[in-house]
Amino acid sequence: MAFEKEVKNCDESWIGGWTWCYGESMTIASAAILIFLIMDPFGNMVIFNSFLRKLSQKRRLVVTVRESLIAYAILILFLFTGDRMLDFLGLREAALSISGSIILFLIALGMVFPRKSVIDTESDPSDGEPLIVPLAMPFLAEPSCIAALLLLASREPARMQHWVIALTIAWLASTIILTASVPLYRFLGRRGSAAIERLMGMLLVMIAVQLFLDGVQSYLSSIK
Repeated sequence: MAFEKEVKNCDESWIGGWTWCYGESMTIASAAILIFLIMDPFGNMVIFNSFLRKLSQKRRLVVTVRESLIAYAILILFLFTGDRMLDFLGLREAALSISGSIILFLIALGMVFPRKSVIDTESDPSDGEPLIVPLAMPFLAEPSCIAALLLLASREPARMQHWVIALTIAWLASTIILTASVPLYRFLGRRGSAAIERLMGMLLVMIAVQLFLDGVQSYLSSIK
């Protein structure tokens, strides 16, 4: 693993903004840090509380842990079967980035302009409690994280046990941070939360656009 470091005879791949040189082997610690940074739990704190604001504090904690467990299961699934799944469906890794960016963009618009949101939580039969989409996926099990796991598994398949440990460490750290977001939002209050929600919405728009451009660039590179 090398961050902005040139290595001879090394193919480079961009994952979540980091440069990965395949010529060097990753340790469990470096893989865990990479996955943790891509999962972005600090950014997801605002998003989780935005979608769970109508629930009680106890229910928020339950839903947060549940969605985190679902995301972990999705990531484990892609780690072991991702390559075969994409090949079977005839999909490329760029499709993960492009499709995820479209979902993020629509959700971000709803955060910036609540009355124009494409997600109707008022009429939702579960009283606004999300299941899998969009919290577990694409916010936690996001396309960049799935792509990173696919590359780890494809480049060094003999170290699958190491990648599972790295993913578990990153997931545990992210889950702890997300569960701690409840008292933080209690401190901020409704107005402070709304302001942060709109700010995060604007940031997510930019992230979604970048993910889309990365996906298009990856696709164009693959057909050259």
